[in-house]
Amino acid sequence: MLMAIDEEFRRFKQIREELNLTQAAFAEELGISATTADIERGRTRIPGQVVKELLKKYHINPLWLFGDSSQKYLYTDRVFVNPKVVTVDQAGNDNIVLVSAKAAAGYPNNIGDAQWFEALPAFTIPLPEYRNATFRGFQVDGDSMTPALQSGEWIWARAVDDWDALSDKHMYVIVTIDSVLVKKIRKEKDSLFVNLVSLNPDYAPIRVDRNEIREIWQVNSKLSFNLEDDKTEISLQGLYQEMRELRQEVKKLAK
Repeated sequence: MLMAIDEEFRRFKQIREELNLTQAAFAEELGISATTADIERGRTRIPGQVVKELLKKYHINPLWLFGDSSQKYLYTDRVFVNPKVVTVDQAGNDNIVLVSAKAAAGYPNNIGDAQWFEALPAFTIPLPEYRNATFRGFQVDGDSMTPALQSGEWIWARAVDDWDALSDKHMYVIVTIDSVLVKKIRKEKDSLFVNLVSLNPDYAPIRVDRNEIREIWQVNSKLSFNLEDDKTEISLQGLYQEMRELRQEVKKLAK
């Protein structure tokens, strides 16, 4: 019996350390007065209310906590990331709704409001790449995904239904409870938390609980209006010409 109790305290402390919380901060999260020190030292058994909070907030399996299961996390509900509203044209085909940078600010609060989405501009693309799936257009805002995406460009993204199909090789539009973000997704092993990663190294990853994610769209193409030549780039033709001139100069020096 003593071994089981020791395991209970050890695993409780392990949870706190993995969350990178102090004993006082962890106690506040769990509704415990003072700190969690007495529990971690084995002086106090874990109250039932704390077990409930661990399951509710961090998806900790109570059986794992008491050493009776190897399954640490218990997913009490499935996370759905498919579109909450889809609009169609007169022929019944899915529209590609356009979400501008301005409209994105109201997207999370109106995620289930069909009238809000119907008021947004929409169109269809008669190409095979846009059939048999639901797509949505989002306007890029900011430089967190440069150089792949520039602020003001439009991206077309396909709805994601299966959380397990997410790959760190793709870019996604992630709709959370309060934001619309364009990022890459890096999952954490044996955790409900994911890291939303920018391509621009100036931006740190954003760690979120996947229960805060409402929709995910996989970016598959973009529409850019900035087609001017980049004067900082050296074209292959220009490089070839420079090499010819350099060879000629070398021949002159050799003579």
